[in-house]
Amino acid sequence: MNDEEQRRQEHGERDFEEQVRELLAEDAYAIRPSPAPYPQIRHRGMVERRRRVAAAGAALVTLAAMPVGAYALGGAGKGGETATSPTPSVSATHAASPTPSPAPSGPARPATARQLLDGITFEQAADGLADCLDFDRSGAPAGAADPGTPDDYRILLAMRSTGDSNAPDDGMFVVAVREKPADRTSLICRIANGRTQGVSGFPDDSGVLPDEGPVLVNPNVGKLYQQSVIDRGNWKLPFRWGVIGTVEPSVAEVKVSYGDSSSEAALDHGFFVASGVLNQQVTVAPHIKGYDADGKLVYDSDDDKYYQQPLP
Repeated sequence: MNDEEQRRQEHGERDFEEQVRELLAEDAYAIRPSPAPYPQIRHRGMVERRRRVAAAGAALVTLAAMPVGAYALGGAGKGGETATSPTPSVSATHAASPTPSPAPSGPARPATARQLLDGITFEQAADGLADCLDFDRSGAPAGAADPGTPDDYRILLAMRSTGDSNAPDDGMFVVAVREKPADRTSLICRIANGRTQGVSGFPDDSGVLPDEGPVLVNPNVGKLYQQSVIDRGNWKLPFRWGVIGTVEPSVAEVKVSYGDSSSEAALDHGFFVASGVLNQQVTVAPHIKGYDADGKLVYDSDDDKYYQQPLP
């Protein structure tokens, strides 16, 4: 092989080597895995947890349906008894069968049927609350207080939610108050496409403000009766709205008007819950009036210095 042929061979090898490197670099870029779908993973985790809870509940129901004394299960017997092997049913007269722990009963029902709107059933609202609490718990920082279980709550309102520029997609709102412990902490949960989109919790502010009236609208419930400020003057209509607040025992009736709609509120354990459907654009918050048992006006939101009337 002469010098010219050797140079050509070396040049060809270098060209080939460079092509191989380029191809490897391109392949490495092409097969780089996409980011892990954390929202989907978390949702599947929630579904799996709820499936395990449901399975545990089904097991308890099965145990309760078994013939009395057929088997004695270890660990949870009354009086600290522990059985390590099956016991024939004839021995039931000699030892009490263990009583399985009852399955969780879920949240308490609202006081009236008027608090479940737009065809939403109590079961759907309860499922939404359970998913809401799981969502809140999974996203809580270390050391945050646990939101509790559905058994700790009572459903106050369930209604459809209208999507806007800040929270797209229609869905539903579930509002519940925590009564165990009795600190009356409430939460608003928005669910769309079968998944919790956001949770906001707030305490009962009644009795905190000086010179407050017998009716109090918590400022955190504004999301129930207004759409995003991004869509100001251009709301999607018709619009299902809701408003919730606390009432003193002296208040026997609460009436709410909002734009072209009005509502006589439901009274529920110290809360009032009102809702309606808006067919026109508005610029001021719902107008609220409270009456005593004699029909006397005892509260008017127009005179409430704490109530923000103009919408943002």
